[in-house]
Amino acid sequence: MSVDAPAPRARRRPLATLPKAHLHLHFTGSMRHETLLELAERDGIVLPDALVSEWPPQLSAADEKGWFRFQRLYDVARSVLRTEDDVRRLVREAAEDDVRDGGRWLEIQVDPSGYAARFGGITPFTDLVLDCVRDASERTGLGIAVVVAANRTRHPLDARTLARLAAQYAGRGVVGFGLSNDERRGSTADFAPAFRIARRADLMLAPHGGELRGPDHVRAVLDELQADRLGHGVRSAEDPALLERIVEADIPLEVCPVSNVSLGVYPDLSSVPLPALLEAGATVALGADDPLLFGSRLVGQYTTMRAAHGLSDEQLAELARMSFRASRAPESDRRRWLAEVDAWLAGSGPGTMSP
Repeated sequence: MSVDAPAPRARRRPLATLPKAHLHLHFTGSMRHETLLELAERDGIVLPDALVSEWPPQLSAADEKGWFRFQRLYDVARSVLRTEDDVRRLVREAAEDDVRDGGRWLEIQVDPSGYAARFGGITPFTDLVLDCVRDASERTGLGIAVVVAANRTRHPLDARTLARLAAQYAGRGVVGFGLSNDERRGSTADFAPAFRIARRADLMLAPHGGELRGPDHVRAVLDELQADRLGHGVRSAEDPALLERIVEADIPLEVCPVSNVSLGVYPDLSSVPLPALLEAGATVALGADDPLLFGSRLVGQYTTMRAAHGLSDEQLAELARMSFRASRAPESDRRRWLAEVDAWLAGSGPGTMSP
């Protein structure tokens, strides 16, 4: 009597070699933890335990106190950027980290008003960031563009100022205009004039919505701000009619699974409704949001979703394709990178198979 040999375990392609675009990464939040510690030590800045011995911090945004703690840690991290070389280092290291994770294109989001006091104003700081982006791109080979983002905890007139700033740089490294911070604050409609300014400059409109608040806020962002792409938008899965609208309008969602769980939006990674979004036909681009505070970079989002939902390599490849399609990268580059995804899936690219 013979016994059949056990079937060989399926070989899965390494996700770090899967070509992908990164469309949801905040400026300060992209900083390496070791860089934060080094710069703080250099200038004698005392960091809270949550950024040192208890890193990554235990976070929750379920209430005002939790969000305030998150924002305080973010502000402390921003304070270590003191010189132009610090900014240059941050951008270069963010690019290096994305390349290591298979990144081909990065759209990094920055609110220049958060750095204006130290760097001579919003225009000089934007000039600095764009110069750093050009340098990092040349050094690493990563395509990089900038999304200027207003802060919804500030006055809507500040958002108009930033929209005019972004418009001045349209076609010169800035590809979009966003709206970030606690989406429970302020009135979304009050920011509509800023988004109209950005729209006239042909900038992509990518406000946050649908993470801390549910489907009703996603509708507000779509109706009032005319979003082209949604920062997060993950909670649109709770409303089939809304999700159908998003799919029909082909509005990509920048889904950040690890940050969703870290902030208490979902109890665990298996609860992030990525399968429901994909089944509905939504365009989804996975993003890391703020690796400095959540402890997970770009490839970590793919890895955790593969593990939590049992995603096949074909599904993961399609996620990567969608990230390129949702990007503002040049069309010729997108075609090349899409071909590289196909090669990864076919097992013909470098380092494409692992036991």
